[in-house]
Amino acid sequence: MSGRKKTLLKVIILGDSGVGKTSLMQQFVNQKFSQQYKATIGADFLTKEVTIHGKPVTLQIWDTAGQERFQSLGVAFYRGADCCVLCFDVTNEKSLNNLTSWRDEFLVQSNVQNPADFPFMIIGNKIDVDDSKKIQGLPKKLQQAAHNHLGGLDYPVFQTSAKDGINVEQAFEVVAEMALQQEELNETNQDANTDFNDAININMDHGESGCAC
Repeated sequence: MSGRKKTLLKVIILGDSGVGKTSLMQQFVNQKFSQQYKATIGADFLTKEVTIHGKPVTLQIWDTAGQERFQSLGVAFYRGADCCVLCFDVTNEKSLNNLTSWRDEFLVQSNVQNPADFPFMIIGNKIDVDDSKKIQGLPKKLQQAAHNHLGGLDYPVFQTSAKDGINVEQAFEVVAEMALQQEELNETNQDANTDFNDAININMDHGESGCAC
């Protein structure tokens, strides 16, 4: 529709400190990578204009702190999210195992209406490293994480390199599609609730005007 405001999609990136959340965001938005690591304090975000199935949308990507002492600061930024990216380091098995905790924390704090249907993606970052440094049996463990480990749901999985830009664009294209579907679903539910409330109000009005006291 012409004149319709551009859709804003909010995406949250969660995961342990040092897995590359900031680097992924910077690579996708600015095509930049820095070797210098600087921990995120609280939360930060970048935006990027993208087109999904011919529809222009603005992706607002939130990079949140991975350290425990900063997690409480990020809670307020979870609200209103349309998609959540769970990120781990392919050389650090603990960061993979912790994805369950990040997912559960997000669902508790974000207060999403339908947790079972909310879109998540798993990204395993740093695939540019030597294979000898990667998690042993990674493909099988990733499959388990996508299905059994995270509530029995099959989440899309991407292995990326923020350093070399491998699969970063492709991953965020899928993220954008998932976020748009979620946003459109929320709009549909809101419209349905509005119609339902309007119907109730109309019936109440008719009841009052037809009262024979």
